[in-house]
Amino acid sequence: MGCSHGKCCGVYTNSEDGEKRDVLGKYSGHGKHILSDRSLDIVKVPSHNFSLEYSVLTLRGYYPDTPEKDNQDSYCIKSCVQGNANVHFFGVFDGHGLFGTQCAKFVSDRLVEVLSSDESLLDDPVKSYNDSFLVVNEELRNSEIDDSMSGTTAITVLVVGDKLYVANVGDSRAVMAVKEGNGVLAGDLSSDQTPFRNDECERVKLCGARVLSVDQVEGLKDPGIQSWGDEETEGNDPPRLWVQNGMYPGTAFTRSVGDSTAEKIGVVSVPEVLTIQLTPENPFFVIASDGVFEFLSSQAVVTMVSRHPDPRDACSAVAGESYKLWLDHENRTDDITIIVVHVKGLSDPGAAAANGVIGNISSESKKGKESSKMYSTPARSDVFLSVRSSPDLHSFEKALGTDKSSSTTLSAIAT
Repeated sequence: MGCSHGKCCGVYTNSEDGEKRDVLGKYSGHGKHILSDRSLDIVKVPSHNFSLEYSVLTLRGYYPDTPEKDNQDSYCIKSCVQGNANVHFFGVFDGHGLFGTQCAKFVSDRLVEVLSSDESLLDDPVKSYNDSFLVVNEELRNSEIDDSMSGTTAITVLVVGDKLYVANVGDSRAVMAVKEGNGVLAGDLSSDQTPFRNDECERVKLCGARVLSVDQVEGLKDPGIQSWGDEETEGNDPPRLWVQNGMYPGTAFTRSVGDSTAEKIGVVSVPEVLTIQLTPENPFFVIASDGVFEFLSSQAVVTMVSRHPDPRDACSAVAGESYKLWLDHENRTDDITIIVVHVKGLSDPGAAAANGVIGNISSESKKGKESSKMYSTPARSDVFLSVRSSPDLHSFEKALGTDKSSSTTLSAIAT
């Protein structure tokens, strides 16, 4: 729910250190966009004899009133962290505020570098994640970038052998696909950190934040009613954080990297870290900015991805549907960034898969509520139905390589 500006279109290539770098170019859609080159990459995890096959797509939002705005999304993919062929990093960063683009780029560059330099990374990835986020937040504070009213979310996945360490700050999201019978369910690997969450709402209030929607701040609704429904139905006027005697900063999230002004009222850069054991029941996972999830549920995204064996086609399909839904509901779109990672060839290690991944997620979630270092929600089975086609998106869809000429219906594969 942060601000979303966009940068000119670009394609992406691998650098010698394994990171993705952007090369600017043009795309003939609405205005100028960033569009990936639909590259398909594969990295091995030799310790457990499987591979990760992935693709990424990032697309600038459509802003008719400000067509030159930058894309504030950024991402980082780095294979063989610390020179270890069994350790790989994936991250999506959604900037917000006037200098959100710079904040997202700074954090996407530095976080994996700080993690890589931590000698204790493989001994204690959770501690390393926590330490690294705090270091990068402080570095951003001391940089030339003005982060007083700007910052970035960060949703990252560190693959270490057959385990995932998912660290989240903000309201972007990671989702795991879980085979169940003949179907595929979505298991959330992160929980959006917003005032819609009671624990996060109470935490920031204790730090001095006023939590009110814009309508409440402007006197159109009773500020005494501290119940805002849920994010799915009330996302158009969400609860926000305000200082006691001012009309700022108005953030709709409770954690971020940057946002030094909001830090004074409880916004923190401390990640929530979830540890997951991969099993053969996990065909893929998805990492994406909230531009994807504004109108698509986790289950809808997993269902769409499961229809496309090629991660490139999956990225294009989800981005195209997200873009179309934005224009169905509003006169603009958010920036959209998505990484789809297929897990190929992982064999059952034995008893670890006995209870299924959904059971693992729930178990870790309980630990998270106790320690405040882990948090996850149960698998989501809600699905967005009857998505309407939008003719004026024809050129956009053609560029994505998707066929959207007819109405699309998303339905759960799960039995």
